[in-house]
Amino acid sequence: MSYAPIAGTELAAVVTYLDMRAPPGMTIPPSPLRLDRRERVAPDAYRTLFRTVGAPWLWFSRLVASDAELTALLHDPAVALSAVIDEAGEDVGMLELDYRKPGECELSFVGLIPGLSGQGHGRWLLAEAVTRAWAHTDVTRVHVHTCTLDHPAALAAYRRAGFTPYARAIERFADPRAAGILPPDAAPQVALLGTPVSGPASPDRWA
Repeated sequence: MSYAPIAGTELAAVVTYLDMRAPPGMTIPPSPLRLDRRERVAPDAYRTLFRTVGAPWLWFSRLVASDAELTALLHDPAVALSAVIDEAGEDVGMLELDYRKPGECELSFVGLIPGLSGQGHGRWLLAEAVTRAWAHTDVTRVHVHTCTLDHPAALAAYRRAGFTPYARAIERFADPRAAGILPPDAAPQVALLGTPVSGPASPDRWA
């Protein structure tokens, strides 16, 4: 076993890649939430949704994309974006499916705000994602990846939904909080080095 130090302004995560080659025959459980298809979304509107859902898990890739890059992606008919809406009409999650590679569908982004965790909503959203992915008759493979910075239950949830892990990789990148892409208090479960944790200051309350 060995350790490879990284800079204090960097993060590293273990990425697991999963796929499925046939529909799993799952049913969609009931939920008070609903999916609202968003077509030809403006870049800033997309960033707001992406940040709302992804900041707690340090999602940042789309926040550093240019307006032109996001517009090209979001206006592509092979990319399907939906917001998850709660009973009050608020955006509380997102589902993005990418069919741009013939015969395949990638679950690009699947997520809910942390306040909805542990209530069965994730099972509903993942069932919707898989069902919609396979609804395209030319799809023969559905794939997704997750990492150790995602929700702790994400990998198990994908496996329960019928995905099989087939590869791993180490991802190393600049901490988006240190780079000013996300606020310093995003994802408090992941230490931002050199900053105090919440609560009264004391010598042992530093990350």
